[in-house]
Amino acid sequence: MWVAGVRRVGKTYLCQDLPEVEYFDCELPRVRRMMLDPESFLDGLRGKRIVLDEIHRLQNPSELLKIAADHHSHTHIVATGSSTLGASKKFRDTLAGRKRDLWLAPMCLLDMDDANQTDLKHRFLRGGLPPFFLPERHPEGDFQEWMDAYWAKDIQELFRLERRDSFQRFTELAMAQSGGIFEATRFARPCEVSRPTITNYLRVLEATFVVHGVRPFSTRRPTEIVAAPKVYGFDTGFICYYRGWQDLRDDDLGTLWEHFVLNEIMARSQSREVFYWRDKRGHEVDFVIATHRKRPVAIECKWSANNFDPTNLVAFRYQHPEGDNLVLAHDVERAFTRSYGDLRVRFDGIRSFADSISL
Repeated sequence: MWVAGVRRVGKTYLCQDLPEVEYFDCELPRVRRMMLDPESFLDGLRGKRIVLDEIHRLQNPSELLKIAADHHSHTHIVATGSSTLGASKKFRDTLAGRKRDLWLAPMCLLDMDDANQTDLKHRFLRGGLPPFFLPERHPEGDFQEWMDAYWAKDIQELFRLERRDSFQRFTELAMAQSGGIFEATRFARPCEVSRPTITNYLRVLEATFVVHGVRPFSTRRPTEIVAAPKVYGFDTGFICYYRGWQDLRDDDLGTLWEHFVLNEIMARSQSREVFYWRDKRGHEVDFVIATHRKRPVAIECKWSANNFDPTNLVAFRYQHPEGDNLVLAHDVERAFTRSYGDLRVRFDGIRSFADSISL
């Protein structure tokens, strides 16, 4: 099993808590020396359950995993990393068909329940990494420490990018402008790099789960946006930090609610297959789930249900007439349906909706 997620999201704690496992921290030099001969290492663990934490620190991690999958099928392995398997040159064999994936996203509603802290404003400002969410004090200085460690231990180990200042500047700008339509040329000048380099930086941030590129949904109609993605930062706490938000205003809550809904959808469904829709007249639907391509589910995110305007959904359904229409609002405790002419819209809370899409 491959467990992926950003650093400090809880991968190590989860793996150490598994029953009857032998845990190996690949950040330790003595542990890496044990694995220089993968066959001998695995021979000594035949039939056991082992955890290989931060496996990307190994010189050739894909070799060890491939040998284990091909020749040690009775040894159960959980490997963790801060990126998708195959995101870098270190993982040349993605073990297609021989592994299962688990993505640990920042804290969702069920995690907040377990922490006995269900205040959404607290979650928005602190973010969803447990070490940031749980302490009594606001860990403002920890955000930059996290970013420095992300560069040193994830980016340098996996991708070996050279220009730290440019990459971190791009990451900060992507967080500050989170939720907007991505245009590489807009970032090239402030980051002092070329447009192709910005595109590569975005690919790296997506591979390491630090941003999510939400692509447009379309059937190639000339009136629709078909290419430009919207880029969302992975965590509301980092978005607040890079926007300089220390106290949340009413106008801020709608933006952060949209990010929280996206995190809930992805965490529960274990998929990043979420789209948005926009036409060339400026009508836009926040998210589209297209499990059934001819019956896409259209989702609007509103902090308050009273702020909903059906204009955008009407425009979407003119182009794509079949499918459910949802408004996910913070202040809806019991689902209800309203009609706007021929358009029927279901208003629901995020909890019951998230339960309906959980794997």
